[in-house]
Amino acid sequence: MNPLLQKFNTKYTTAPFSKIKNEHFEPAFKEAIKMAKAEIDAIVNNPNVPTFENTIEALEFSGETLDRLSSVFFNLNSAETNEEIQKIAQEVSPLLSEFSNDIRLNKELFKRVQMIYDIKDEMSLTPEQNMLLTKKYRSFVRNGANLNDEDKT
Repeated sequence: MNPLLQKFNTKYTTAPFSKIKNEHFEPAFKEAIKMAKAEIDAIVNNPNVPTFENTIEALEFSGETLDRLSSVFFNLNSAETNEEIQKIAQEVSPLLSEFSNDIRLNKELFKRVQMIYDIKDEMSLTPEQNMLLTKKYRSFVRNGANLNDEDKT
């Protein structure tokens, strides 16, 4: 079993470095991306009217395994790199970029975020919720989500 895909049951939930081998990283990244895509698909395909909870909050918590894995790997790459880790970084970086682009340019996901953003002043959001909503919306806009298809290429 790949220790990178498990909850870290260590003191302070730190990565169990003694159990992690370099060969764990690439399959872990592929699986974590697959898991994160499924979480995004669940948000996009939610038949309910978009709400802060079922869209913005769900988006914020999606990809936790991928985020944790990326933190471990890229910190290791910075602190204790070697040729093998650098090769893995070259292989997984395009996968991560593609995944990120797929989210930020996802029309249906952006529609859900925009629907909530457009009525934010009518909602009873806490300052923290409002900040998160604004941050998510602006991130989509800055990455071109509201451009037409021709301008995205």
